[in-house]
Amino acid sequence: MAQNSFRKSQLIAFDNVAAGHDGVLSDPSGALVIKPCSQAEVDFYTSITGDLHSRFATFLATFMGTLALNADSDPAAALTRTGIMNPTEAGQPFTDSPHAIPNAPVVEDAWAPSNGGRIKTNLAIVLENIAAPFKKPNILDVKLGARLWDDNAPPAKRTKLDKVAEETTSKPLGFRIAGMRTWRGAASAGSNGISKDGYRLYDKHYGRTLTPDTVSQGFEDYFMLERGGAVAKGPLRQVVERFLDDLHELKSALENEESRMYSASLLFVYEGDKDALGDALAREQEEQTNGAHGDESPDDDEDDDEQQAPAVQCLKLIDFAHAEWTPGQGPDENLLHGLRNTIKVLEGLLES
Repeated sequence: MAQNSFRKSQLIAFDNVAAGHDGVLSDPSGALVIKPCSQAEVDFYTSITGDLHSRFATFLATFMGTLALNADSDPAAALTRTGIMNPTEAGQPFTDSPHAIPNAPVVEDAWAPSNGGRIKTNLAIVLENIAAPFKKPNILDVKLGARLWDDNAPPAKRTKLDKVAEETTSKPLGFRIAGMRTWRGAASAGSNGISKDGYRLYDKHYGRTLTPDTVSQGFEDYFMLERGGAVAKGPLRQVVERFLDDLHELKSALENEESRMYSASLLFVYEGDKDALGDALAREQEEQTNGAHGDESPDDDEDDDEQQAPAVQCLKLIDFAHAEWTPGQGPDENLLHGLRNTIKVLEGLLES
């Protein structure tokens, strides 16, 4: 079977990362995210097929397959795609290739803190870039769980992660803000802590300064609200309400699964360009009105395929390096504790 491939020279650094390890790449179109990973994460994605976990699967970025990072194999350093599948569409692969790389390098058992550096692996997972449909995506990474290590973690790792949880909101609330980036406009670029591309960046240290009493300020910063102020009526309130709808649906899905997902994250994305956000909401309203009146023409579906509708917001669950299904052990209360408290904080923004 012929294999499709990318060359390393064609790939670019992925610049929409709000948190996590270094080494994340993207294709030139920006449609894909190529993230170094362990075989365990690949195995978790490939376990979601057909109707199995289908409700939960709607909250995952589409899994496209795996890449072998052949950095030492030839001067071109080709990255070979070995499998493609979509977990939300009947579990059928687009090719009949395997979903894992034979003889893929094994990550060593010895552990040392990565401090956000690239993990030691030649295996990468390929996912849809959920930020791609947005003009100026505002991105927030919320790490879930009071316990952040799985059963295979060595003592040194357990001690380190327990200390992080103790010193942050992870232990008391079951979540912490791991990082975010918000669009502040081209006019602000390069000044007052704004990056050259117009974003304010918040790294992991920002989230670690927050306490249970101040953690709502992190979400105020994400939605660019005044301190203690409620979300006013308008497009932004619609965004928050949609996130809450998604969070409640995800909570319900997880309450009906038996799994353990340590150090997984909620990834929030919404349109940061106010004009684009307004246009996206207006277009949705127009489509709903036309659909209710039966005004769609036969060519509308073809037009929609050619031009993707502008995005308003999106919520996904990401990072499954330490995730597995655990039949007979009940729902993942470690994860759900953080999810429920995240819901409470967002509800508070609407009521302030």
